[in-house]
Amino acid sequence: MELLKLLDTPPRAYTPIPFWFLNDRLEPDELRRQLRDFCDHGVYGVVLHPRMGMDPGVAYLSPAFFDGLRVAVETAAALDMRVVLYDEGMYPSGSACGLVVKDHPELASRGIALAERPLPGDDVLCDTGRGFLVERPSGGTIRGIHFGEDDGEINAPPSADILNPEAVARFIELTHEAYLREFGQYFGSTVVGFFTDEPSILGRNVRDMMPWTRGFGSIFTAAGGDLRGLAALFAGEENADTRLYSRLILRREGEVYYAALSRWCEAHGVALMGHPHQSDDIEVERYFHVPGQDLVYRWVSPEGGGTAGMDSTMAKCGADAARLMGRRRNSNECFGACNRNGNPWHFTGEDMKWYVDWLAVRGVNLFIPHAFYYSLAGQRSAERPPDVGPGSIWWPHYARWSRYMARLSCLMTDAELHADIAVPCRNRDLRAEAVAPLFQSQRGFQYLPESVWGECREVDGQLLCRGMRFTAVLGEAERFPSVSHDWTAVAPDCLCQPPQPDLRVARFTRCDRACWLLVNEGEGDIDAALTLPAGDACLGQYDLWTGEAWRLRAPSGGGFRLKLPRRASLLVFACASREEWLALPEAPAAARRIAPAFALTGEDPALCRKVYEATWTADGTGDVEVAVRAEEMAELYVNDRLCDVGFWPPQRLRIPRDALRPGVNRLRLVVTGSPANRYGNESVGYGLFEYM
Repeated sequence: MELLKLLDTPPRAYTPIPFWFLNDRLEPDELRRQLRDFCDHGVYGVVLHPRMGMDPGVAYLSPAFFDGLRVAVETAAALDMRVVLYDEGMYPSGSACGLVVKDHPELASRGIALAERPLPGDDVLCDTGRGFLVERPSGGTIRGIHFGEDDGEINAPPSADILNPEAVARFIELTHEAYLREFGQYFGSTVVGFFTDEPSILGRNVRDMMPWTRGFGSIFTAAGGDLRGLAALFAGEENADTRLYSRLILRREGEVYYAALSRWCEAHGVALMGHPHQSDDIEVERYFHVPGQDLVYRWVSPEGGGTAGMDSTMAKCGADAARLMGRRRNSNECFGACNRNGNPWHFTGEDMKWYVDWLAVRGVNLFIPHAFYYSLAGQRSAERPPDVGPGSIWWPHYARWSRYMARLSCLMTDAELHADIAVPCRNRDLRAEAVAPLFQSQRGFQYLPESVWGECREVDGQLLCRGMRFTAVLGEAERFPSVSHDWTAVAPDCLCQPPQPDLRVARFTRCDRACWLLVNEGEGDIDAALTLPAGDACLGQYDLWTGEAWRLRAPSGGGFRLKLPRRASLLVFACASREEWLALPEAPAAARRIAPAFALTGEDPALCRKVYEATWTADGTGDVEVAVRAEEMAELYVNDRLCDVGFWPPQRLRIPRDALRPGVNRLRLVVTGSPANRYGNESVGYGLFEYM
């Protein structure tokens, strides 16, 4: 079966492509070593990300700067890896690390403020009656690539006015054209994209100002706006003028910044990648060849839930935008500073599994882990941790993670989503509270941003848009009056008994097979009777983590029992024929659970590692399983052979029959704790907490 062949060995194109923090002196041998190491762990692409901590003697975009990056690009080409170039030093994008503004102060970010009295140098736009509306430089900055250039530090580079075509043209000339001169021969082959990172109109560290640019007052008034009405912006109020302002700023940002970058990338055979400033910025996604978003700071989390708040819409934002535009891929920069309890580096394997599944079931098909650190020396380890690659405790086993992400990416690429419900939305209003019940009742939906409403047609009680057909619409009843607005009448993508609000389902067609990706997003195990709209088709199941496929249901119709443990996912697919179903192996019997009497025999505090040992006498009855509860990674060795590793509790560790010998067997359990014990600000307990 084509689908299973793809999933068994996903092509390299579906690799995760992590941020590689280039945050120290770039030594050629070390660059080559790390890239080879990435390949050895199933990572075949990187975002070359200049980062704070680079050699202070190496200026951004200087010949010495490109010397280091050239080694990386040439090595990646030799290893058949893919490279995404990062367009800034460091972020937000648009200023070329302050070079746009250097010698051109008129190109710095600008904004409007409501002032009791104007300051020297202010351009007074009007007296609003609530204060003077004035235009002035925002004073915004970005984070630079050298120590001393961070937020609030005197050398922080100034941000540029990305609403000004002259500033954007200078940004492209300084950055993109320089990369083209250096690495143009690799564009379209090794170099596949440019990553633009949360461009900010005002820049960072700006208060009590709203975005603006020179001449925008004339544009606003020509469109019918009254400048006096913009005083409402500073009181959090909304009126006709603030709504017009938001539309015009959004249009200006899209046309001046994103469209210019998009055209340049397309003309040079690479993709515009990255993500906009905010999680629900859906309208500017149209300019990306790979629409994207940014999962950061635990604003979405296992303990907080996956369906609450503005940021809970980000994965659907990028995936649905890509679908509307016919883009094959959409990305997410994930895991950045997603630490527990504000403790740097306290990011666990179970966290990472939850986030990966959360993204994939919503349609994300390109993972950009934040981040792999080139160096952890000194204060570099404290700069937006954690390292989720070579600096993590799971790096020796990272091939399991990279393969899992590649399988999910492969599965969700070229997938035809089943979504009966359309959700019209406006930019920065993706209606998180309204769509939460759709997720919780396993109903598929598609966002339709305001820019495509004019293309929608109502035909025979259905809504048609860009080749998609919907039987219900959530919201905008006056605009789409002839389509049902009762989403509860739409059949869910699966029926659960009892209901399972923590079960997430993506229903789609892939390789001509009806598929259901099932994800347990909750903190408890799911045990329910599940019925899929698959008629009497034979069903198979595929464990995306282990790469094992089995028969699930015979061609008798009806449902099946779903037992989906905490942090688990499962692909269910319809077989094309009974013969195809019979070609699948029968699901194996559950491994027999044993409970060896482990005893602590060693500890290495420097590595946050404890070792437990036990013996067990085999009786030749087949595979067995050891289940423990450990914080957080547990490796099980039997007679000095590594048999299994678990990254989240409860760790169910399988011992294959061929690892056991007649008589007494020696078992060794190695438990490794959080790097927060080395790099964080609080210690985190580790070890074996419970036998099961």
